[in-house]
Amino acid sequence: ARSSMAEHERRRFSASELISRLQLSQRKNSFTLKLGKSLSARVASRDRQNPSNFSPDCECPASGLSITAVGCVRHYVFDSKCYNQFSKRWFLSILYQEYSDVAINREILRQQGEEPGAEEEGLREEGAGETPSPSNLSPSSSFCSSRGSAFSLWQDIPDVRTSGQLDNFSNVERKLQEAKFELVTSEASYIRSLTIAVDHFMLSQELGECLGAQDRQWLFSKLPEVKDVSERFLQDLEHRLEEDILRFDVSDIVLAHCPALRRVYLPYVTNQAYQEQTYQRMLQENARFPGILARLEEDPICQRLPLASFLILPFQRITRLKMLVENILKRTTPGSRDEDTATKAFNELKKVECNSSVQSMKRMEELIHLNKKIHFEGKIFPLISQSRWLVKHGELLEVDTQTMSISGSKLKLPTRPVYLHLFNDCLLLSKRKDTWKFMVFVHAKIGQLKVKDLSQKLQGISGFIFHLQLCEGRQLKHQILLKAHTESGKQRWITAMFPSDPLEDIEQATENDDLSQVQCIKSYQAQEHDELTLEKADILQAKTITSDGWVEGIRLSDGERGWFPKTNVEEITSRSARLRNLRENIRVKCVTQKLEEELF
Repeated sequence: ARSSMAEHERRRFSASELISRLQLSQRKNSFTLKLGKSLSARVASRDRQNPSNFSPDCECPASGLSITAVGCVRHYVFDSKCYNQFSKRWFLSILYQEYSDVAINREILRQQGEEPGAEEEGLREEGAGETPSPSNLSPSSSFCSSRGSAFSLWQDIPDVRTSGQLDNFSNVERKLQEAKFELVTSEASYIRSLTIAVDHFMLSQELGECLGAQDRQWLFSKLPEVKDVSERFLQDLEHRLEEDILRFDVSDIVLAHCPALRRVYLPYVTNQAYQEQTYQRMLQENARFPGILARLEEDPICQRLPLASFLILPFQRITRLKMLVENILKRTTPGSRDEDTATKAFNELKKVECNSSVQSMKRMEELIHLNKKIHFEGKIFPLISQSRWLVKHGELLEVDTQTMSISGSKLKLPTRPVYLHLFNDCLLLSKRKDTWKFMVFVHAKIGQLKVKDLSQKLQGISGFIFHLQLCEGRQLKHQILLKAHTESGKQRWITAMFPSDPLEDIEQATENDDLSQVQCIKSYQAQEHDELTLEKADILQAKTITSDGWVEGIRLSDGERGWFPKTNVEEITSRSARLRNLRENIRVKCVTQKLEEELF
């Protein structure tokens, strides 16, 4: 039993130990390239403040520590005291929040076509030089240093570099192994952050005494269960790495763990609304909570990161995990068994991330809430329906063309506020009874609306105006002239009433279509129903750009459509990068569609 426990611990921490060794080796070779606030700069700063006697080889003769790479099925033999010091140094260096920032910035450069050695075909079209031969790579000129981050990559592992096999790997094959290796190392970093969330925050005695049992449950939800499932996931990944460091695969392991991931992630996501409400309520109503939380957040173990950044980790990780598997899928050989397994894993992760049941629950809650506020003149309209959801709502100005006056040389038309509730199947026009009560005076099905954009000034009236007609059958039921405050406000209402199918827009694109693309460089949380929440590195096809700084786009990865600020994205100017992004997206769509057809 003791032998089994030792094996369990050795395998559990091997990825962290390996990365530590590689990072120290890279630090010895003076990496100076930076990517924004890269981890290399942060770690170097900590090293100056906390000098230690660790060598890159990390050998402790007194304790008998001898760390070998995990290739060739060799095992680590170490003294626990020395190892704990070693792993603590690694763990205090990088948390998942920091890893995520740098990794995503790196992906942004790759997708923009600015990464040295990013894609052979893309760079050659741009006239870039050849990627150095793997055998000629040194720590200071390796794939890792060319990316400008402190992350250790697969080809930097000593047993890989000295195996004599790197020359047999094509550039695409090396990128495939790098993508797999990143999935393993990022999972180790993620678990470190989860451990802090549970051990440092959730299990804090002082915080526990401050919170009631129900508030504690709402705030931390199923976080320990998420951590346990992720630890078992990492153990299997590391065991696979130990078996064959050169030709290891991870997609089948991801696929096997998807049911467990779904089992713990779904309750955590379902609890999100209660979690946010509890967090804000505790800050405002619990006098002790802010002070206790501030002291916990100032502890060096969490690197002054706020509790909120730890609570959102599961949401970020499942999205990032899907992206990592997608990157693996893009690099597999078409028609191969690896492609098939990666496709299945990618599809299952999409199901975990999507959480359609949670979305349906939120939509129904919103309808029930609106049903209490919206009243109808005359015939009652059954608002609550399983197939209905709110698309957009807001106030516009109705221009009264029946009553007009002349002030000097100008024609003045009076306006009055009108409130619109646009659902996926109907539109309601109402007047406010009070702040949160609405009286509907006309409604129509979405298919019986007609809109005309009056882009030019109408009879000297300034503003952004459009003409809306509501019909019933072939008969005109009501017409109204509406005025928005901005160009984007007008365009957003028009596109919401007459949306095109985003999937058709993307599917109609061929590999040779050079469509306008933008990439998210700063995450954005949707504030309104017609807006799109963006994560850094998201690639979108830009459909409409307004003069007041808003963009309507379609995300390539999932076909979701919405509006977002122009300041949060950057245009992808490289034609080869745009075509490569489109080719990769089309390939993923084709293999996933083929799999779905086979299942049905």
